Amino acid sequence: MEQVYLDLGRHILAEGHEKSDRTGTGTKSIFGYQMRFDLQKGFPLLTTKRVPFSLIKSELLWFIKGDTNIRYLLEHNNHIWDEWAFERYVNSEDYVGPDMTDFGRRALVDEAFNEQYQKESQAFCQKIIEDDDFCEKYGELGNIYGAQWRHWQTSTGETIDQLSQVIEMIKQNPDSRRLIVSTWNPEDVPNMALPPCHTMFQFYVSEGKLSCQLYQRSGDVFLGIPFNIASYSLLTHLVAHETGLEVGDFVHTIGDAHLYSNHYDQMALQLSREVRELPTLVLNDKKKSLFDFEMEDIVLENYHPHPAIKAPVAV
Repeated sequence: MEQVYLDLGRHILAEGHEKSDRTGTGTKSIFGYQMRFDLQKGFPLLTTKRVPFSLIKSELLWFIKGDTNIRYLLEHNNHIWDEWAFERYVNSEDYVGPDMTDFGRRALVDEAFNEQYQKESQAFCQKIIEDDDFCEKYGELGNIYGAQWRHWQTSTGETIDQLSQVIEMIKQNPDSRRLIVSTWNPEDVPNMALPPCHTMFQFYVSEGKLSCQLYQRSGDVFLGIPFNIASYSLLTHLVAHETGLEVGDFVHTIGDAHLYSNHYDQMALQLSREVRELPTLVLNDKKKSLFDFEMEDIVLENYHPHPAIKAPVAV
């Protein structure tokens, strides 16, 4: 199954269109690409490089809880959303430290600036953990995934728990074609730290198996897509567990699938490596609802990947 992902990386390197982007980094990009993973054949966590499953677990549980504040992530040593919260802070009137303007790109080319950035960012994260008022003000990322999944705001001032509703629909009417959760809320997009890249997902039940299709408007193929594949595969397992179904396929449909220009060499290195056997996911059978799962209830067995490949995040 991993070869499906590697084919995407190979295709973009060979045939991708060179495009500018929001971050100023530059990309090779293609539009409209689909991958399919049979979850019966193993858990699709890449083996051609190590992907940190603990970060995938904590981020997904954060979404499921409906949380939008990075404190939960920081308490689980997960820093994948730090940049967006930190950017909001350094652009505020309360920030009095060194100039961090355009910090995402400057950190890539200026070693001294990068060291200062790391220092300021670490202090910011520590204050998020320790200071409740600061956490409430600067740890919030707006109505991102967790809010849209669990607390979609209606025009009448009420909220919709999309995730709970779709689980009940799967139990009551598994043949429904409306088993959908949407995160693209046009009214909320301007106030989000990062507009949703994975914009909607749909479940499908057939022959006692639960499948899930994700539509992702934009995908960072080297860094982001491996996380997304594993995250939504894990979500499919969790929903199947609660609804008494087996897992079927995870189908990943991407709008703008791109490789950043500073990821080309890393992708080429990954493509040179041999694929290994996929790991196995084990869930705690004592937990019946996905809303009750904690980190220790989700275990990955027999994961033996190649070493990690470092690459900068484009912010």
